[in-house]
Amino acid sequence: MTSTANDSLPLRALPGIEVPPARIGPGAILRHSMAIARRNLIQLRNDPEQLLDAMLMPLVITLLFVYVFGGAIGNGSADYQRFLIPGIMVQIVTFAARSTGIGMSFDFANGLMDRFMTLPIARSAVLTGRIVADMCRMLLGLAVMFVFALIMGFRVETDLLSALAALALLMLYGMAFCWVSAFIGLAIRNPETVQSIGFLWTLPLQFGSSMFVDPATMPTWLRIFSELNPTTSIVDASRALLTGGPPTGPVLHSLAWIAALVIVFAPLSIVWYRRRATRAPR
Repeated sequence: MTSTANDSLPLRALPGIEVPPARIGPGAILRHSMAIARRNLIQLRNDPEQLLDAMLMPLVITLLFVYVFGGAIGNGSADYQRFLIPGIMVQIVTFAARSTGIGMSFDFANGLMDRFMTLPIARSAVLTGRIVADMCRMLLGLAVMFVFALIMGFRVETDLLSALAALALLMLYGMAFCWVSAFIGLAIRNPETVQSIGFLWTLPLQFGSSMFVDPATMPTWLRIFSELNPTTSIVDASRALLTGGPPTGPVLHSLAWIAALVIVFAPLSIVWYRRRATRAPR
């Protein structure tokens, strides 16, 4: 994941930040954020292979778990597919969130962030713009995954409103984890290390949750971890909203986790970005 394609669009050509503002207000911050998001989306258009890790890996895992392990784990692929697909959708947004920190780390390594720091824009706009772009990638990944799931035979068993609520909850969850990933990408200077750590903090959250198996089948210590795991809350909420069941408890737990992650990691990421900006050579 590199930022070489970013050089095709001059920084000063970004709409909304051509003229240095005397004071950066909320409206200017919004324009700057959208300009950065647009720039990152142009990068994806010029470098589409960056989408592979967000879309291809969950599809491969779906095929493996449904058709290879489904009989052993789920006592029949049809029932297990109904159980699994909402969890794979959570995995889609988790993979996309992991790329936020990786992309920011590469941008620092390639000098792009040093160029952003010379512009008269809010520090938060650079982070927010990156996260908005990654959320667009999440949405694309979810769309591809949903079409693939329909082809496999998965069906939404609730109503349209519940399905839209599941989508909104998934996007909010992805946004919260983008802030976590951004902090990791800012705190660690080596892009390769950020990539490795990305697997270390996401895989335990995924496999130690209700994403692939019922936590009741886990050993006691792992079941306790799963019950405290935010991924379990979002998986259970998505499963209830898409295939039926009481959603209130899991949805409220998910919203509480989302709020807590944003409250903690958004300010930390902005502070860490400012610290790196202060130390960056001019």
